[in-house]
Amino acid sequence: MNSQQFSSAVLTWFDRHGRHNLPWQQDINPYRVWVSEIMLQQTQVSTVLNYFDRFMTALPTVRDLAEAPEDEVLHLWTGLGYYTRARNLQKAAKIVVEQYGGEFPRSVAELTELPGIGRSTAGAIASISMGLRAPILDGNVKRVLARFIAQQGYPGEPKVANALWNAAELYTPLTRVNHYTQAMMDLGATVCTRSKPTCLICPLQAGCEAHLLGLETRFPEPKPRKTLPQRQAVMPLLTNEAGEILLYRRPSSGLWGGLWSLPELEQVEQIEDLAAQHGLHVLTQRALPGLTHTFSHFQLAIAPWQVRVDTRAAPVVEADWLWYNLATPPRLGLAAPVKKLLHRAADELNAGESP
Repeated sequence: MNSQQFSSAVLTWFDRHGRHNLPWQQDINPYRVWVSEIMLQQTQVSTVLNYFDRFMTALPTVRDLAEAPEDEVLHLWTGLGYYTRARNLQKAAKIVVEQYGGEFPRSVAELTELPGIGRSTAGAIASISMGLRAPILDGNVKRVLARFIAQQGYPGEPKVANALWNAAELYTPLTRVNHYTQAMMDLGATVCTRSKPTCLICPLQAGCEAHLLGLETRFPEPKPRKTLPQRQAVMPLLTNEAGEILLYRRPSSGLWGGLWSLPELEQVEQIEDLAAQHGLHVLTQRALPGLTHTFSHFQLAIAPWQVRVDTRAAPVVEADWLWYNLATPPRLGLAAPVKKLLHRAADELNAGESP
């Protein structure tokens, strides 16, 4: 199967079986395609659907994103994870507005200079919204191509990645590049799936080397597994007389950068010291059910504690700290496990239990 036959087969399949009603396929422009591509990194389409609509309703243009408060952007992103994506999204929006007058640059090279935009994302923006011939290599396309050429090795290795990029360049057509790009993503997401590919309905089965070998699920080779290190943290829910919980904003860089979080301590015995630093007096404290949050490079075992405090002797809350009202929560960016713990606290409050 040569390159023309490859792209023709993919496009014919897309016309009949591809997805044409995704939100970011409507009213196509570089901003909408860009936001969808960033959201779809490391995230399933089913998860992104609601987030994308909510984000576009709140921030319909790149200028709106550039001018929005960071808390609003992180609030809209809460639950999607990998929050560096959201911070880079806003950084890039500001550059597009300030340096390009609100219009996205029309080349892959210039797009990749924007924060958070790699070669594949730039290719998707350029091809889908601008009609430029630009190959992409997201996770779905890597899988399709790795199987089609039976590419040995883990795609994260430079040599393997280069081979897959060469294949992406070879098979990307000169025409209908917008449809072809979407078609390749759809093919990987719905037919050439990770564990149970439906090869009998795949338009590329006749030329797919992995299929001909009967070794479809051997490609692409997975990342070598490493045992995730374990960390532990005590997270106190310091709760005042009004049922509000004390949160702080984390530094802009690092883990959960710029998000609001519960304090993290190494030991339960440090709770009273933390309270005293804020002029608070601990009245009662009790352990709550723990939870584990998995990051890409470690697992965090969280031990939450419900701590009722007396605030009468407390001074005004300092910068980057606030009392979070469970009944009328402010629009803030929250780390996923913190959001879960606050929801638990809210449920207890609504059930009439002591906060």
